[in-house]
Amino acid sequence: MHDVLVEPMKSGVEYVGVSIADASDILTPEAMEFVFTLERTFRTERATLLARRAERQRSIDRGEMPDFLASTTSVRDDRTWRVGEIPPDLQNRRVEITGPVDRKMMINALNSGANIFMADFEDANAPTWNNIVHGQRNLRDAVRRQIAFDSPEGKQYRLNDSTATLLVRPRGWHLPEKHIVLDGETISASLLDFGLYLFHNCHELLSRGTGPYYYLPKLESHLEARLWNSVITVAENMLGVPVGTVKVTVLIETILAAFEMEEILFELRDHIVGLNAGRWDYLFSIIKKFRNRPDVLLPDRSQLTMTVPFMRAYTELLVKTCHSRGAHAIGGMAAFIPNKRDPEVTATALAKVTEDKVRESTDGFDGTWVAHPDLVRVARKPFDDVLGSAPHQKHRLRTDVHVAAADLLNVAVPNAAVTETGLRNNISVGLQYIESWLRGVGAVGIFNLMEDVATAEIARSQIWQWLHHPNAALNDGRKITEELYRDLAAQELRKIEAAIGSEAFSASRFDVAQMVFDYVTTRDVFTEFLTLEAYKYLE
Repeated sequence: MHDVLVEPMKSGVEYVGVSIADASDILTPEAMEFVFTLERTFRTERATLLARRAERQRSIDRGEMPDFLASTTSVRDDRTWRVGEIPPDLQNRRVEITGPVDRKMMINALNSGANIFMADFEDANAPTWNNIVHGQRNLRDAVRRQIAFDSPEGKQYRLNDSTATLLVRPRGWHLPEKHIVLDGETISASLLDFGLYLFHNCHELLSRGTGPYYYLPKLESHLEARLWNSVITVAENMLGVPVGTVKVTVLIETILAAFEMEEILFELRDHIVGLNAGRWDYLFSIIKKFRNRPDVLLPDRSQLTMTVPFMRAYTELLVKTCHSRGAHAIGGMAAFIPNKRDPEVTATALAKVTEDKVRESTDGFDGTWVAHPDLVRVARKPFDDVLGSAPHQKHRLRTDVHVAAADLLNVAVPNAAVTETGLRNNISVGLQYIESWLRGVGAVGIFNLMEDVATAEIARSQIWQWLHHPNAALNDGRKITEELYRDLAAQELRKIEAAIGSEAFSASRFDVAQMVFDYVTTRDVFTEFLTLEAYKYLE
């Protein structure tokens, strides 16, 4: 163990299976004491809320469908409260780009021309120890404008004079950081990611006229938002900065959070500036939460578009909720990757992106997400057309929108079908993504789309549901069985091997990826998050 850190026997700290010799500038005694204070203060409440998730799942399985909370009616009925002041560099958010905390990709994203860059420790990042430590170092250097990268080919990457405003997404409440054990328990990955970035950069960011800004993922209730608010307030007090210095945007990417959007804004009102429609994880959440209900069976992933009724209800309610409380509403991801070798594929992709962003901008969203720098200009134009010189359109209160619980829960899809093509696509994308993730790469181009964990989660949860649902069958009448799944999986792996070559396939981690994918799709008990299973095989 590097001598910069206190002795494990004295502190209750153990670093498991990793070398920390090259992390002394990040894992300083002061920074780790900051993180450990947060961990010891909030670990019991975090565990209680995670247990509450399991209880809510059991209630859904018993037939108790989600609804707007009777216990918080007073919060929703009080039309006087608003979120706190929003900083100048978070006023115009019309295009946001996301990506992992990889050094080169961070520079490209900051230089992309987007208004916001979300540096992602969560779905777009495989949480190897190396990625976590170097990601924090990359953020520190980016804040100080010292980040640079020279490729093996000799290409230099440097920051432009004008760059996107930086936001950071820590990992979700459910994820542990297995490499750090405190008092005999692994620590929260959320608190590690949040705490290290805040400790190292809070005062530096403020001195540069910006601030510590975050995206908070995977919340399932306003009580989880309340926990974040408590964490943030304690952290601000420890650093000697005013309450409200830290600003957050919350991703509404679970069906349960959709029923508590106003309450989430209320709990975080001193810190929150907006909500984001995290569409892919939202679909995963719907499949996961209703997986055991015989009256819920979703079709091919390609049919689950933003225009199906339950997705329209969710996004329109998000805009109305945000604007009524003075918060920004940020739209969903455009995951297309322009294909320079196939202009026709690129033209089709750009047309779909434009259509998606026209819908969002006319619905009242104040901004949107893209996954590739080449999409920034394409996504910006529809918002420029609607917003003109205004930074946002929060004046559009969408009083015409009336969304009931039944609208959020109406998961009927017109002309729904489960096809062999859809099943094969889920298998192939799931296997390819997990294999890449196991190699430490969390943002992966597959079939001209930039994929992250959310897509793999949808793919495997759909297969699990189709295998376990009493009425699931392909549109040609065939029952979806484990035998059929394994036969198609073997065929898809052979296609992948043919595409990348036998030598590359042999050197890959597809053997482990297949083992993980089989586990999370075929076992009788649903695995809540595939990353919890795959994390066992990640260094």
